[in-house]
Order: sequence, then structure tokens, then C-alpha cells
Amino acid sequence: MEHFKERFTKWMQGRYGGDQLSLALLILCLILMVCTLPFHSPLLRLLPLIPLVLCYFRIFSKNKYKRQQELFKFIRFYTPIQKRINLSLKHLKERKTHRFFKCPKCKQTLRVPKGKGNICITCPKCHTDFRKHT
Repeated sequence: MEHFKERFTKWMQGRYGGDQLSLALLILCLILMVCTLPFHSPLLRLLPLIPLVLCYFRIFSKNKYKRQQELFKFIRFYTPIQKRINLSLKHLKERKTHRFFKCPKCKQTLRVPKGKGNICITCPKCHTDFRKHT
């Protein structure tokens, strides 16, 4: 077993390896596999292989510069989506104890404790006052 591990490590030297985009391609492959299960079309069954082949191509590629450029483009695309998802999850966790309002002037999101009745909220960014029920 050690001999195989050494040979594989030697073979992988100089190759790009796995990264966030490769992981995203694997997840996309799994999602497509599950989505195409009810269909009996051979073409649809081959659809999950596309991201899988791309993933392995990226992992075993020796052109590190191009793979890094692809990763940077992916991160630029994915980061705003990830931030929005994380913010939504945070709001979901805090929904029992806090209310979230948007400032009518600057659209800043403000977090206010629940159960305080009608209160005057002052935006820390633009100092606009508005009344809301918590």
C-alpha cells in the first residue's frame, strides 16, 4: 500500500490538485445525478458526467496558471452569492429574538430586539429616524 501511495504522490507532483471550483463541480455532479434519476433518457443520464470530467481535468492538469485564473473567476462569481446565503442564515437564526428593518433613506439593514413595541429607530449610517413596531 505504501508503494502505491508513493507512486501516486510522485505522479501528482506538478499537477494542480483540488480547489473550491473542483469541489463545486463535484457537488453539481451529485445534484445532476439526483435530478436525472427519474428520467430514462440516456442523454440526460450522461449530463452529470460533464462536471465530473471537468473536475478531474482541473485536478490532474499541469497548467496551474489557467486553473488559478478559472478559480479567481469562480470566486468573483460565487462570493456575493455566499455572502447573501450566510446573511439569510444569520437572519433565520436570529428571527426569534430580533427584527430586521431597512433604513428608508440609505437601505442599511438594522437589527432591533423583538418585543419592544413601537420604537424610534435611528440609522447609525445616515442618522435617519423612523418608527417601527417590533
